[in-house]
Amino acid sequence: MSREPSPKVNRLAWGVIEAEGLPPARDLKLYPGGGREWDWSETGTRHEPGIQPIDVRELIDIGCEVVILSRGMHLRLQTMPKTLGLLADVAIAVHVLETRAAVDLYNTLAGNKAVGALLHSTC
Repeated sequence: MSREPSPKVNRLAWGVIEAEGLPPARDLKLYPGGGREWDWSETGTRHEPGIQPIDVRELIDIGCEVVILSRGMHLRLQTMPKTLGLLADVAIAVHVLETRAAVDLYNTLAGNKAVGALLHSTC
């Protein structure tokens, strides 16, 4: 099966993430073939209780085999247990990591896996 690769992250700094082919953003949702700004106001996401099932639904629908969820630079962003349960139910591998580690793993997988990520560039 032929598919487009996930865009690599070229730069990560406090408050900004730059990925191939996308405008810089504070938070990014990345997936095979592209990505977009991850706007928490779309779903009402907050640091607590954290990343919701609806936040990962787009990554599931696109066909990601692996999903990387970042916790922020200071690990303040949580992930709801229901979110992890949803990903397990659809047999998608998930990694929940500090943002720099999340970007490193994401970039490693981007060339050879259908990987998606939710990346948070601040706290």
